[in-house]
Amino acid sequence: PGAHYPLALLLALLLALLSVLSPRLSKDKRLFETKRKDQLNALKNLVELNDINQQYKIIDIMLKGLFKVLEDSRQILVAANMQPDDPFPMDDKIKEAYSHVVENTAFFGDVALRFPRIVHHYYDRNADWGGLLRWGLNFCNLTGVFTGGAHQHVLTLMSQELGITEKSPDFMNPYRTERDDAFQKILREEEKRRRKEEKRKEIRKGPRISRSRTEL
Repeated sequence: PGAHYPLALLLALLLALLSVLSPRLSKDKRLFETKRKDQLNALKNLVELNDINQQYKIIDIMLKGLFKVLEDSRQILVAANMQPDDPFPMDDKIKEAYSHVVENTAFFGDVALRFPRIVHHYYDRNADWGGLLRWGLNFCNLTGVFTGGAHQHVLTLMSQELGITEKSPDFMNPYRTERDDAFQKILREEEKRRRKEEKRKEIRKGPRISRSRTEL
């Protein structure tokens, strides 16, 4: 299982993130709680992996998928002029988009709180993600789905962790660890690797363009 475990874990997490949700899921809090438990169980497996390199790679893919889903869902809801406090939509496509926003914003909160160093590494340098997340948070807060529950606390802590709202004097991320040095080393190494890879791609593109012009 050792060699295949990371791949199986990645697939499980992506399924938890991108699965098509029941049309009633976001309005039925009992079903919402069930879905949240599934997401948290998948995330628990990622925490227990205890391999920073693998966690980094999985979260990299996961965040790109998450924000792609959020952006696609936002476009659908905006096009339909769907407001978060409107009656729950009847159209299946709008129901799915509504549910994806609620579920994935909450899931991102879970990931951000448990892996703050990795999430900050991506989120802090991506203005598009920042604007999209603010929209998602506002949408979630106005739906009433999170009101009075533990998941509202997740959104509140995540907003403070990422600097979306001002930190309260007693703010503390309960999931932060003391492995900062290890994370920073991995992040620096990954940045160097990606810069080298981008340069190699640019170099490979250049000669191909030159040759094609010569041949023409």
